[in-house]
Amino acid sequence: MQNSKNPLIFIVEDNQIYNKLVASYLKTNKFTRVESYLTGEDALNNMHKNPDIVIQDYLLEGMTGIEVLIKAKKTNPNVEFIFLSGQDNIDVAINSMKYGAYDYIVKDQMALQKMVNKINKINSVTELVKSNKRYKVGVILFFIGLALLILITLFLAIKYPEIFGF
Repeated sequence: MQNSKNPLIFIVEDNQIYNKLVASYLKTNKFTRVESYLTGEDALNNMHKNPDIVIQDYLLEGMTGIEVLIKAKKTNPNVEFIFLSGQDNIDVAINSMKYGAYDYIVKDQMALQKMVNKINKINSVTELVKSNKRYKVGVILFFIGLALLILITLFLAIKYPEIFGF
């Protein structure tokens, strides 16, 4: 994720009113980098912008959400997908997760809050992964530095034994 504090979020929803509702809700929750698309094709044509998260409906005109997910993951494997759908069917949810969706949320009165919670969870995990990578790099650099110090000391001890009292 490029910017976990304010990720680039694509909304792919063919219902214009619900699309605007989701975008507005995200913006009121301090997510300002939001782009809305009415079709999966439009979203796929803009994948070069490298969105961090895609919020999308399962049933879209022209192509299904799964088709969008599969094609998007080929070009941007790190993008996270959250399905926000009216399909209250466990098989649909399992199918979307099988293809790599982060989560599946059924559209109800709590759906938008659940969506924001999932985005925050994605951000937290992303920050944790980044922190873990920085920690590992720090540990590796420490041991490389220590190894260099030991090698230099050995070299100097061999080259100038009188300094070391040999």
